Amino acid sequence: MPVALFRSPSDAAETWRSALQSAMPELEVRIWPEVGDPAEVDYALIWAAPDDLLHQLPNLRLVFSLGAGVDHLIGGAVPQHIPIARLVDPALTEGMVEYVLYQVLRHHRGMDQYEARQQRATWAVHEQVRSGDRGIGVLGLGELGSACARALAGLGFAVAGYSRSRRKRADVTRYAGADERDAFLAHSEILICLLPLTDATRGVLNAELFSRLPPSAVLIHAGRGQQLVEDDLLSSLEQGHLRHAVLDVFAEEPLPAGHPFWSHPAITVTPHIASQTNPWTGAARVTEGIRRDQNGALPESIIDRERGY
Repeated sequence: MPVALFRSPSDAAETWRSALQSAMPELEVRIWPEVGDPAEVDYALIWAAPDDLLHQLPNLRLVFSLGAGVDHLIGGAVPQHIPIARLVDPALTEGMVEYVLYQVLRHHRGMDQYEARQQRATWAVHEQVRSGDRGIGVLGLGELGSACARALAGLGFAVAGYSRSRRKRADVTRYAGADERDAFLAHSEILICLLPLTDATRGVLNAELFSRLPPSAVLIHAGRGQQLVEDDLLSSLEQGHLRHAVLDVFAEEPLPAGHPFWSHPAITVTPHIASQTNPWTGAARVTEGIRRDQNGALPESIIDRERGY
């Protein structure tokens, strides 16, 4: 009987246990800190593991991240010989697409401006821009970024995507590599960041990048908090180069009560809810991966540790 250890400070552990055992009745699910005999644990489902936890499991075969990101597992948290699998969950993707579409449409149509005018009892109309004339840039074309780009293109927006390596997409203008970055940014009246966190992307949302965007651009950031240089964002908003920023991820979470983002009129804060893992659809993907491992094959979503995703 395979044994899986579940550990997350933010997910409903008992719901996950029910979902996992419904999908795979022969799977025993232990919820940390009730580890039992560490030598019996084959698999770990983890979000924010203590640094030494997974090193105490001598027969561990595979680690699953309980989210799309794996940066919390890169480094010393997982023994080097243990494969790490991303959670590629259709519900997670659907949630991100909904969040991005909502925020893009809100700012494309200027609803934030109308909301502010309502508070001042001001009746004023601004020009309505056609979706095909609105440049949208998706920074990062992984599972989530590609799905958002497809959905936006389906609404008629002029969508461009940027990634480290070139990938073919008929409905999205593709940019790749340092030589094409500025052209991508110049296109991006609304910039959506869905990059993974790596050494190369840490601090990537900075003053230099903001200066390459069209005047009065909007930032929608749902990647990782450590990618944003917070002081640079505040300066760019103050200077009027950015019109608005929607932030769902932060370097420190929860965002401290006294942080200037909370009260800034040109910043929308959401508490890391752009997309949330669904235990039932997530459990189906995890147990699929466990069955593949039991049959001698790795899950399809194994990450490359050197790239960080």
